Amino acid sequence: MSDTTSAPSRISDAFWRQPTILLLLLVTPPLLWLGIVYLGSLFALLAQSFFSIDEFTGLVRYEFTLKTYAELLRASNFDILIRTIVMASAVTIASAIIAFPIAYYAARYARGRWKAVFYLGIMLPLWSSYLVKVYSWKLILAKEGILNWFFETLYLSWILEAYLAIPVVGGNSLSVSWTGTFLVFVYVWLPFMILPVQAALERVPPSMLEASGDLGASSGQTLRHVILPLALPGIIAGSIFTFSLTMGDYIIPQIVGTSARMIGQAVYQFQGTAGNIPLAAAFAVVPIFVMGIYLTLAKRAGAFDAL
Repeated sequence: MSDTTSAPSRISDAFWRQPTILLLLLVTPPLLWLGIVYLGSLFALLAQSFFSIDEFTGLVRYEFTLKTYAELLRASNFDILIRTIVMASAVTIASAIIAFPIAYYAARYARGRWKAVFYLGIMLPLWSSYLVKVYSWKLILAKEGILNWFFETLYLSWILEAYLAIPVVGGNSLSVSWTGTFLVFVYVWLPFMILPVQAALERVPPSMLEASGDLGASSGQTLRHVILPLALPGIIAGSIFTFSLTMGDYIIPQIVGTSARMIGQAVYQFQGTAGNIPLAAAFAVVPIFVMGIYLTLAKRAGAFDAL
């Protein structure tokens, strides 16, 4: 009996004397998971993008080539890249504009129960199903939806019809237009912008704002030269979420929007029905490359210094 009880004790003593061994035992499994499953899949994806499809047999040719990346520059594929980057940029800018006043009010004025209401209101949409939210917006934006009914009730349907007649952003209804896709993207990803901005504004000392006023700065000057620079890390952190999630999403543009594809849809279709794995991998590398450039520029601008 003493031997069985002393074995765990000896192991515990060994870990206490050599904490490095315990640390290695705890860290090794998640590092292996990260290295093999996550990074391994990224390297496999990168390797696949340097292969090509045989035009006659339709089989993958496992020979190093840049032909697949050259196909991204074809007009039909290049339009997908531009369309996705423009949409991701627009969603990010709109989310930042909407999120900032909400986050500022929560950080500066919401206290006690109202702060709890704020967090509940921001987090509540995240608790519902992603598909349920998207399909709900499709019904709201449809020609027979509540938004169209609202405009008709106010005798303002001519405004909506005039807007839908605008090329590119319009369509038969908002549910089959790029405007509808944009609205759903902003709604779904907005909490990922509000929370980092609110966290950054929470760290702004009230004394700094008071000092700005004591030095004669107006409210606008304080906003431009004090609050916005200090909130920039939070805005950058939120933009990483909104920009990257928009570039990689394929469900929202598949359900709400036009038949024109985005990168996520292209990856899904090329690796699925088309069976063109190398081209799908090349499309998937583009968001990684774009986000790498974005993060590098943000780091050089010092946006991460206060994170």
